Amino acid sequence: MSTTIRMPEVLANVTEAAVQKWLVAPGDTIEVGQPFAEIETEKAVVEYTAETAGTVLELVVAEGDSVDVGAPIAVVGEAGETPTVEDAPAAPAASAPATPDAPSAPAAPVASPAPSAPASPAAPAAASTPAEAPNAPAPASHGGRQFISPLVRRLAREKGISLDGVQGSGPDGRIVRKDLEALIASGGGQSATATGAGDAPRASAPASSVSAASGTPAALPEGAELVPHSRMRATIARRLTESKNQVPHFYLEAECRVDALLDLRTRLNEGAASKISVNDLVVKAVAGAFLDVPEANRTWSDEGMVRHAAVDIGIAVSLDDGLVVPVVRGAEALSVSALGRSIADLATRAREGGLRPDEMQGGSFSVSNLGMFGTRSFSAIINPPQAGILAVGAARQAPVVVDGALEVGTVMAVTLSADHRAWDGALAARWLAAFVARIENPLTILA
Repeated sequence: MSTTIRMPEVLANVTEAAVQKWLVAPGDTIEVGQPFAEIETEKAVVEYTAETAGTVLELVVAEGDSVDVGAPIAVVGEAGETPTVEDAPAAPAASAPATPDAPSAPAAPVASPAPSAPASPAAPAAASTPAEAPNAPAPASHGGRQFISPLVRRLAREKGISLDGVQGSGPDGRIVRKDLEALIASGGGQSATATGAGDAPRASAPASSVSAASGTPAALPEGAELVPHSRMRATIARRLTESKNQVPHFYLEAECRVDALLDLRTRLNEGAASKISVNDLVVKAVAGAFLDVPEANRTWSDEGMVRHAAVDIGIAVSLDDGLVVPVVRGAEALSVSALGRSIADLATRAREGGLRPDEMQGGSFSVSNLGMFGTRSFSAIINPPQAGILAVGAARQAPVVVDGALEVGTVMAVTLSADHRAWDGALAARWLAAFVARIENPLTILA
């Protein structure tokens, strides 16, 4: 009997993903643990390995198509067997019509931000499109049900586009992102907000008006182009907005004199096969500061304070369309050279889309370094559930006072962003002082 392979939840809280690339073809024989497909989420591209052995009978989803977690993507069975695709479990029916302030469907929290207008309530994933009233009948497709991916539903709502009558190219006629993009490119999709009775005021608004909820312009200025958000950009926007809204940030600033640190780096790199960067030394000093102030190695949870045994540090890595924060585990126990190799490996695989799910989760603290771009100082936003992040600026020459005399030194500005629920001001100040002490006495970093 054939087995239906479903879209896995490759990362926590991800409710939709796309098959970026199939690593098998119909007729191939696969074993458990064999690379099966490259799955793209809003956070990363993850290699998915087969959990069932057999012959690939059918690939249900085309490369690039987005589907919900749990939806069928392939069928595996015995050679020559007729493939049978099992439908995904049906979503439970809503017990009452959605209301404007009702929460988004539990199955798709990532792709369900606040509605773009009061007349567009959040709806269950299997209910009406955003342009419809709560009790309006669904389009006549698949027995009265129109299949729309959560991401497309959200984008259509934000752009005021009606999907009525659109024939999807995804599995079971599901409307996927490329269908929406084709609709926009063809100039189709009557504005959903212009047809709703409750949206008459918006329909008569000036062309340059902007939706207060979504930030979507009612009409683009001449020559402007609206580029749909990538999964990663949409997730970054959501998570950082949540962080600023829900996490009480406070900030501490310091300047470190780094002449001795730069001299040490030069000596360490003489004849070394792999070079150590200033950032490697900074991250190692961060880990050392947690050894000096171990009570700071904690994070907030609603149930209680989580005290961490190891120092797991997230490293902000810039990508073409966003950033990811892979985590170095046990940074306090690694040598500077081993730490540098680990950071370089994570950064390389992050840019290639080759991080594992576990490498992007956890950690109690992060480091964001923009010094290589010449940025003097900045404040970073905490990456929940972590308790803090250190923003590192460029090393620059500046006048410094030593024993009452003025001289030229090399200084580096850092800004600590801390979660006031987990850290009080005095604790944060002690931790920052410990970090500065290690940077200015760099031999302690190597200890």
